[in-house]
Order: sequence, then structure tokens, then C-alpha cells
Amino acid sequence: MKLTFTDRAREMVLSFMDQEEDGPQALRIAVDGSPFSPSYELTLVEAESRQESDVEVNGGDFPVLVDGASVGRLAGASVDFVETIQESGFQITPDPDAVKAAIDGSGPTGELADRVRHVLDTEINPAVAAHGGAINLVDVQDTEVYIEMAGGCQGCAMSRMTLRQGVERMVSQAVPEVTAIHDVTDHISGENPYFS
Repeated sequence: MKLTFTDRAREMVLSFMDQEEDGPQALRIAVDGSPFSPSYELTLVEAESRQESDVEVNGGDFPVLVDGASVGRLAGASVDFVETIQESGFQITPDPDAVKAAIDGSGPTGELADRVRHVLDTEINPAVAAHGGAINLVDVQDTEVYIEMAGGCQGCAMSRMTLRQGVERMVSQAVPEVTAIHDVTDHISGENPYFS
């Protein structure tokens, strides 16, 4: 498994390790959530705390323990340390091919996915189609739904209002077991938004 660390990320991991007074350290990385909106957990652990399912990767100057369930989703990813005016921290950029493999192109299945898709297709998409848009169900994780806005909805100034006042309200009424709806649309790269 290949996992690339930038020089800055490697430098920061080593500086955090130097602050620890325990024995040899390792960086543990795990991925949770949808492939469309993953949550990464990076923690320093004692090197001996390797679990049976962990895969060890060389981070350059330190060992990296990757949670066994996260291996496919981290293969080919790059780790950087970014600093902005408001925050700083590690940023993991997954390999697009690994994301596609995790998703496998089949789309979400199951009763909850079917019910949400029905609401999107019969109640929501006919309305947003008038603006040249579409809202697609891309993933379901437990009771959380991940949608992607396409066409005129991608990059639209009103997309947040459409999500909060339209999609969330209608889906929650029809499928009350849905606990959260996440928009995973790349709105920045929208090419043809209805409101520009």
C-alpha cells in the first residue's frame, strides 16, 4: 500500500512525536464515513499497540499503522499539513481511483436508499429540473444520506437554501429515520449554475 507524506506533513508528525515522552511512537490513521465525505482520524500511539488487522506503512521516518478497514480507501492517498488564516491541520487527499473502487459505481441500495431516491425522483427533481438541475443520491451510511447536486444546482447561489428548506424538509417528512443529509457537491467547479 502506498501512502505519500509531503515534507511539511512528515516534519509536523515528527515534531508531535518529539513532544511525547513515551517510547517509540507510530501514527495511526483510520477512515470513517462515506467515500464521498470521509472523516479521517490521525492519532499518535505507542508503536507496540499495533492491532492484528493493521497494515504498517513507512511514513518516511516513522511507522504508520493503517486500520485494516481503511486500507483500500487510503491506498495512493497523500497526506499534507496545511495552514490557513483560520486553522491548521493534516489534510488527506484520497486517490480518485481508490474512491471510485470504494463506491464501485453501483450506487446505494437497500430500503432506506430506495425510499429516499423515490422522494428525490418524484417530489424534488421535477421542481429543480425547471432550473436545469438535478439532485442525486450518492451514498447512504446507516441513517445518514449523501446527495450531489448536478446541472444548474451545482454552483448555484441558492443551493444551500434548496438543501435546507427543500431537500431536508421533504426527505425528513417522507423518510423520518434519516438523521442527516450531507451535500457532497463540488460547488466551486459548477460550470452552468442557474444563478450566476
